[in-house]
Amino acid sequence: ERMPKERKEKKEISPVTRDYTLNLHKRLHKIQFKKRAPRAIREIQRFAQKNMYTNDVRIDKELNSFIWSKGIRNIPRKVRVRISRKQNEEDDAKEQFYSLVQFVEVESFSGMGTEIAKNQILLK
Repeated sequence: ERMPKERKEKKEISPVTRDYTLNLHKRLHKIQFKKRAPRAIREIQRFAQKNMYTNDVRIDKELNSFIWSKGIRNIPRKVRVRISRKQNEEDDAKEQFYSLVQFVEVESFSGMGTEIAKNQILLK
């Protein structure tokens, strides 16, 4: 007879910072030109929500500028981002954590996997 599946316990989430390379090209395939940059921002938000398990995702100004740097339709093919899950300091916050997505400048994307950020960017 079949055994019932064992339920995995939910892990307690804690503050963490990781670097990811996002291939925006594949995420924006077949997207109408005039909707590309806004869609790219939404895709980055969706990625952060999925990987960090937070609904509150905040995108840094530099990352936004980089996405829009070549206009609404010509989005950079890839982008390296640093996603930090942080404790929410606000008293009336709905959620305990939020994610901050920051732009990381790199010369080349070759050989770059997901890694825990070594040199933390200090928040201004």
